[in-house]
Amino acid sequence: MTAPSASSTPRTLPEPPESHHRDIQGGAARAAVLGVSDGLVTNVSLILGVAGANTAPGTIRLAGLAGLLAGAFSMAAGEYVSMKAQSELLERELEMEALELRRSPDAERAELAQLYESRGVDPDIAGELANEMMRTPELALETHAREELGVDPSSLGNPYQAAFASAGSFAVGALVPLMPWFFASGVVAVMLSLVLGAAASIMIGSALARYTGRSALRSSVRQLVVTVAAASVTYGLGALVGTSLT
Repeated sequence: MTAPSASSTPRTLPEPPESHHRDIQGGAARAAVLGVSDGLVTNVSLILGVAGANTAPGTIRLAGLAGLLAGAFSMAAGEYVSMKAQSELLERELEMEALELRRSPDAERAELAQLYESRGVDPDIAGELANEMMRTPELALETHAREELGVDPSSLGNPYQAAFASAGSFAVGALVPLMPWFFASGVVAVMLSLVLGAAASIMIGSALARYTGRSALRSSVRQLVVTVAAASVTYGLGALVGTSLT
């Protein structure tokens, strides 16, 4: 009986890599959801606080629009400044690391090998890994940046993109409780703002649950309680201050 040839032996395809882990590195979608949450809680509190003082609908609309624009610009400015500063700091660190690689390649190779050894790699294998990583300047810089600084040189972030995304997501959330005041007033507009704010809170909580892996019901209830509590406090304060000033 002849043994089967290599060509007739069925091949076993390698199993695909694990895909059950969530992407917790990028965070773009998560940041957008949090921006919507900030805009919603901020503006529903502002609008109902002004409405609690029995203010004219036009003034409430103006306050809501001002809150939307001010918050969006503030979020954009803060995101831009913080990310720009972080990018410049990382770029400076990368420049210093590249300079050290040119000046003292042997010392940097030894440093990388020692780093691998500290993580439990055999000294001989650690030396081979360090030599392999130091073969080209680009790979050497990327490796040192990842191992020493914990950053990817090709993914330092875009401050402009982050600023626009932060402002846009905040504006979306802030617009939700403001919409009723363009076609209603008084108690009806207040109730609609609350209903829309509550519905948006539930959706935000459900979206956040996707990233945390927690119960959607628990996250939604928590977000709803935060929104309603903030709106209730500001509405009560508005009613108190409005009454005391009349």
